[in-house]
Amino acid sequence: MASVEPFTVAVPDSELERLSQKLSTTNFPDELDEAGWNYGAPLTDIKRLTKYWQEKYDWRKAEAKINELPNYRTPIDIDGFGTLDIHFIHQKSPIEGAIPLLFAHGWPGSFHEVTKILPLLTSSTTSSFHLVAPSHPNFGFSSSVTKRGFSLPQYAETCHKLMLKLGYTHYVTQGGDWGCFITRIMSLLYPDNVRAAHINMIRGHAPKLFSNPILYFQHKFSPYSAREKAAAARTNWFLQEGSGYRHEQASKPQTLGYSLADSPIGLLAWIYEKLHDWTDNYPWTDDEILTWVSIYWHSTAGPAASLRIYYEVTHSKDLNRERTEMYIPKVKLGLSHFPKELTVVPKTWGRTMGPVVFQSEKEKGGHFAAWECPEEFVADLRVMFGKGGGAEGVVEGKNGYGVEKGRARL
Repeated sequence: MASVEPFTVAVPDSELERLSQKLSTTNFPDELDEAGWNYGAPLTDIKRLTKYWQEKYDWRKAEAKINELPNYRTPIDIDGFGTLDIHFIHQKSPIEGAIPLLFAHGWPGSFHEVTKILPLLTSSTTSSFHLVAPSHPNFGFSSSVTKRGFSLPQYAETCHKLMLKLGYTHYVTQGGDWGCFITRIMSLLYPDNVRAAHINMIRGHAPKLFSNPILYFQHKFSPYSAREKAAAARTNWFLQEGSGYRHEQASKPQTLGYSLADSPIGLLAWIYEKLHDWTDNYPWTDDEILTWVSIYWHSTAGPAASLRIYYEVTHSKDLNRERTEMYIPKVKLGLSHFPKELTVVPKTWGRTMGPVVFQSEKEKGGHFAAWECPEEFVADLRVMFGKGGGAEGVVEGKNGYGVEKGRARL
């Protein structure tokens, strides 16, 4: 396929040597007695991870695992922003009739989140998918954006044009975190192409009498369940104790960027805190943590660039976050509610977001659902798009079933 080229991650030795030097000269702050996690990432954890990063962590091993994936890069022209080189994973299913699926990551995630679900989604004979997982501009191994104003419509345009370039005129989407907002805008801008969307970060609002009368009365006269009370507590915790990062990144990303670009330990602590707080007691290994952080440290645009999406979207007046939380017609919607998501809303709130054809409530899982509980994550997609599912057959001629062919990448 013209201008779509295989891509190999290859961090220069000089960059790894520079990283090692920085790790060896780290100045750690002090810490209050019994601070725990209340003040942020604990000093003992960061010291342990720093020592492991410097002495035992093997980026070349992680890099080799990444390079086992079907990595590609291609130029995409974005209106008003020129040409950007976009890195992406593209694994085609051997199943004839597999459904084209775009997986959109968020922050502090990356294309790497697709690793666990990729073999499950592409090899099954039940609801099999052709999976595309891009690094968004300013993330991973995609280009940086050098002009102001690159907001949700531009991220949506990038993903849409990538799918078209790969030959997928009609496709479905999956998104969490920023991926949720991006794919919601894709549903709004490209409803003739996006045939259905699944999200695992649900940001709906309480139904209103005149716009959603049935949902309004269901919500008004149904007492909150124990699950919904726990969900409200989780949401309140995030708003009061866990969202300070967002205000900084949305108001002064450049100031914070100096620290993240210069200090690997600053970057580690900034991301590690979220990996801990945003998951449902997921047992992170040191290697997992450091691979997530290393993808940001070694990214093409640098770790500071990934913060700018917060500023641009917050200061955007059109097609912003608020619009993604409202009703979007035409595109069928699937919702998976995980109990340790950052904001957890009642099911009736989710149904105000669009024509919901699938909805589930999970017993475990947090913000990084595809990584924390990949089997349950994939099971929801199979039900939604499988036989008898609410989004069965949304892509004409691609129902997820068929005769198995030889496995291919592009």
